[in-house]
Order: sequence, then C-alpha cells, then structure tokens
Amino acid sequence: MKLHEAILKRRSIRGYLPDPVPREILEDIIALSLRAPSAMNTQPWEVTVVTGEPLEELRRAHTELLRAGTPPRSDFGAVKPFEGVYKERQRALGFALYGYLGIERDDKEKRAEWTMKGFRGFEAPALIVIAADENLDDRVAASDIGGLAQTICLTALDHGLGTCINTQGVAYPQLVREITGMPETKKLHLCIAVGYPDEDDPANRLVSDREPAENVTTWVGF
Repeated sequence: MKLHEAILKRRSIRGYLPDPVPREILEDIIALSLRAPSAMNTQPWEVTVVTGEPLEELRRAHTELLRAGTPPRSDFGAVKPFEGVYKERQRALGFALYGYLGIERDDKEKRAEWTMKGFRGFEAPALIVIAADENLDDRVAASDIGGLAQTICLTALDHGLGTCINTQGVAYPQLVREITGMPETKKLHLCIAVGYPDEDDPANRLVSDREPAENVTTWVGF
C-alpha cells in the first residue's frame, strides 16, 4: 500500500471482530512505528499492549466506575472544552455518527450506551496504551506521541487492521496503572484500539471530513 493511499484510507474504526490480533503482528507494527519522528531523538514514548483477561478486567472496571458516576480525571487534569469552529466540527462528527447508529438526539439511554462502548475500547481485541515519564515536558512528549500514534495507525493498515486513537481508555489512569503494573511515574497520554474491522458495524461507515487546505494554510513569501 502506497503512503498516500494509506493516509486517505485510514479512519477511526469503532466496531471490531472478536478475532485476536497475533502478538507477532503487533510487535511488527510497533517496531516499525518507532521510526516516527522524535524531538532530538528523546523518544519519550512508552508502549503497553493490553489484551485478553487484563483487557477484560479493565473494561469491567471502567463500566463499574461509569455506572457509579465516578467522573474521569486524566493525568493532565480537566479537559478544556472546545469552542467556536472547533465545537462545530466536533458536533457535526457526533451528529453524523449518531445518524449511522440510529441514535436520536434525545435518546439519553442509547447515548450513554455508546459512551460506555468508547470507555471499553470499542470492544477491540487489543489496546495500545502510550505513556511518558512524568519528568518530561508534556508539550514535547505529546507532540512525539502524536506522531507515533499516527504511524501505528498507518502501519496497522498493512496488516488489514483498524484502529481508533482515543483518550477514553486512559481517562481513569490510576486504574490502568493498577491493572497493567505501569509505574506511578508514567503519565498516560492516549490509547489506540486495534483489531480487525467489523465491516457490518454501522459506526464504521463514518468517514470524517476535513477542511480544505486553503482554509487552514497561510502562504508567506510565495
């Protein structure tokens, strides 16, 4: 698959087949993806791959916390809400997704069920958690980790796999650390759901749009 083809084909997969992903495939994806750009070659990322019973335990715990009304709190504190055009784009995506899922705007029960699915990693057979040491500058670490996450998603396509980058899976970071044995000194940035796409899942019909380049690009000196 050519690079431009992979970039255009990549999309967030939110419905997976139960088939497990072989460890050797995940190892190949991660090994290749570690060639992602890194500021001054600091390579701040630390990768934890979760599957099987530990992943099921994580899902059960997330379900219990949400049902108990325990508010999520990431290692980076409260998330600043989107405003303006950014909020508009977020809302448009949500409405489109709910349209494919057949969830009405006032159906709070189905909306809550869908939110729960996100916290359960969309039931993917594997979850890749990416963290960085607490002593690192968050801005630099986040930039590099974003590049690694994108590279993982593109590389996964070569193996017929789908992915979905999200932060719901690390919204209760202490829980993830307890189940995976990750040290307290590691801050959880994001996770990536990985698995074979269920092409019959209506959520996977969604392909988000992008602003035209002229809307977000300023040319200077040309």
